[in-house]
Amino acid sequence: MLNTFPSLLSYSWYAPFILRVVLGIILIDVGSLKFRGERADWVKAFDAYKIRPAKFFVSLFALFEIVGGALLLIGLYTQTAALAFVVLSGIEFYTEYTEGNILRRDIVFYALVFAIALSLLLTGAGAYAKDLPL
Repeated sequence: MLNTFPSLLSYSWYAPFILRVVLGIILIDVGSLKFRGERADWVKAFDAYKIRPAKFFVSLFALFEIVGGALLLIGLYTQTAALAFVVLSGIEFYTEYTEGNILRRDIVFYALVFAIALSLLLTGAGAYAKDLPL
């Protein structure tokens, strides 16, 4: 089957860049929400899973998301950050699937973050990144 727009395939190097920037912005936003408005809900969730001290681990998790999102934005250690977010978003997806009342987001959100992170893990950083393919 022929591609509808074959001339656009020459821009495929930019697809991981777009995904990387969008995921970085999402993770920075979600991480900052864990320090502000959603903190109490996440502390309850960590307490429910017996991850203690919950306040410390929520702060650590939020910081991890913010730093990982920043790394994705600049394209540094992209595949390492993507691997971490594949695992974390998979856990959050499972948590939302089994206990829908603990987390605030819809299961589709975690599926989307998982898919973007997995795509970046498999394709690399793309254009405008500090990571360069060998």
